[in-house]
Order: sequence, then C-alpha cells, then structure tokens
Amino acid sequence: MKVLFVNEADVVRLLPMDGCIPLMREALTTLSRGDVVQPLRTPVWLPDRSGLLGLMPGYLGEPRSFGLKVVSVMPGNHGTPYDSHQGVVMLFGVAHGEPLAILDATAITAIRTAAASAAATDALARRDAGDLALIGSGAQAGAHLAAMRAVRPLRRVRVWSRNRASAERLAREREEETGVAIEVVATGEDAVRGADLVCTTTASKEPVLHGAWLSPGAHVNAVGACFATHRELDTDAVRRARFFTDCRASCVNEAGDFLIAREEGAIPDGHLLGEIGAVFSGALTGRVSPDDVTVFESLGVAVEDLAAAHAIHRRAIESGTGTWLEWGGPSVVEPGAA
Repeated sequence: MKVLFVNEADVVRLLPMDGCIPLMREALTTLSRGDVVQPLRTPVWLPDRSGLLGLMPGYLGEPRSFGLKVVSVMPGNHGTPYDSHQGVVMLFGVAHGEPLAILDATAITAIRTAAASAAATDALARRDAGDLALIGSGAQAGAHLAAMRAVRPLRRVRVWSRNRASAERLAREREEETGVAIEVVATGEDAVRGADLVCTTTASKEPVLHGAWLSPGAHVNAVGACFATHRELDTDAVRRARFFTDCRASCVNEAGDFLIAREEGAIPDGHLLGEIGAVFSGALTGRVSPDDVTVFESLGVAVEDLAAAHAIHRRAIESGTGTWLEWGGPSVVEPGAA
C-alpha cells in the first residue's frame, strides 16, 4: 500500500484561495446541518506552556472525508523563520480506514482559515466594503489580505503590528501583488478608524481591537484568539456586534472573545446568534442593517482541514503531484498508476 505525501509548496499550488473559499462555505454549511463528527480539539501543552500540540480529528459528510490534523502551536515563533502553526493533516479511507494521504498543515491552515473568513465576509460585510484594517503581520495577515481581495475590491489597506518591521515587510511584499498601497500605521486605532473590513490575526492574550474604534457597518474577522483565556476583541466590540462563529461548540468552550465578555455580564448566551454555515444556507439572517457591526469568530475546525485535504488529495492524483510513500498493509496500486 502507498500513501501520498503533499508538501507545503504543492499544497499552495493545489489550493488557491479563490478555489478554497467555496470549499469552506460548503464545509461550514455541512457542519451547521449536522452531517459531521467533530470533537473539540485536544491540546497537549509543553510543561512551561510555551506551546502545544493540537489534535483535531473529524468526519465530514460532504465531501465525505475522515481524518486528523496534528498541529503544533508555538506563539514564540512570531518574528522567527518558523511559522507559529506547523503539522500535518492525515486522510483515511472512510470504508476501510486505510491511510490515504499526509499533507502539510502549515499551508492548509493558513489558506483555509483565511478562506473561511472570506466566505464569512462575503455573507456578512456590506457589498461596498473595501477599506481593510489588518491587525497583525504574520502568515495569517498575508493570507487574509489575499482572502479579502477575493471577495471585495480593496480601495485602502492599513496594517498595524506590535512588530513594525514585520508589518513593513508585509507591506513591501504585498503592495505589488495587490496593486493597492499598504500603509503601516502606528497604532491599532489608526488602522481601524474608518475601516469597514477588519481582520485580527494576532497571538495576543489581551484586546487589540476596541469597540470604540469600529465604524457603523464594519465587519470583523476575529481569527487569532482560540483559547478561553485569550481575546483580541474588547468587551465593547463584542457587545456592539451581531456575533457569529464557525462552530457553536468550539465558541462556547474556546473563544475568549465571547466567553470573557459573557463572564463580565456584558452579553447573554444568546448574543452568539449562531454558526456562519446557517447564514450560508439561509437558515439564519446575517446583516440586518447597513449600520450593523458584524463579527465572525473563527476558531478553526477540523472539517475545514478535511475539506481542504480532500480537494488537495484529489487534485494531486489528477495532476501527478506529490510523493508516494511505501506503507504497510495490503498491496494497493495508487490511483492513476500503470
């Protein structure tokens, strides 16, 4: 038996942003419909809490996929040559449980996270939105810039990061690609004031976005905080917003943005209006008024990885991409082989 290995560079080629966005829309719609099996992620922390391994198994009904992501989360990697998220996604056969593929998770995580934000933005943001504030300057900031460009024409981009050198590097690298001048600003408030699209992509434990900065009609993709004790949004930003998430169970267990505001008594349980997949299907109303502030709380869930991995696996076989590895078990000729 052979297993297909797909490295980071090939994942990037096989999973373009504009192709990943509809995959995320379909996967999150399937999640909200209930055709998934997805336990909460299991973190395995290092003794000093400097990093962890996250275990994210799942089953997705459409496209039918079965597998696991194992990813290290190392916040200290920000500003180093190493990505903060590194690991692999493993696909298994649904009928027999045989390993099918091992795929680089760094690229999958970056692309699918931003693609989910793009799908949510397309559903929740105003149609004329195009003034983008990026909070953070790492891999997710770059991926979110590409994702926002895929669903809205950008007329202005501002970026703020605690690491100004990193923000300046992001601006230099992406200005030619976008055709839009990217302004590096001194504060988060300078980035957000007047913006109608905001993406928070940091590893911060404390708020980097304040509700008082948000203009009427703004849409926020809150991406960085995925622990119950961490938050990127202050209580006022959460309180002001029509608040949606990718997975309700993840949000009420892991989203500090929501949980801390609730613990402070600023919002009730019902402030979480529901899952974005229900908005995609039409079962739940997203934006009601042009002046609504909307938030998509992205925790990142296993079915997003499975949908991306399923597509990459299929495209790799069709294009002859990747490396076949010898594996134990019955002798099976890889698809497409002579």
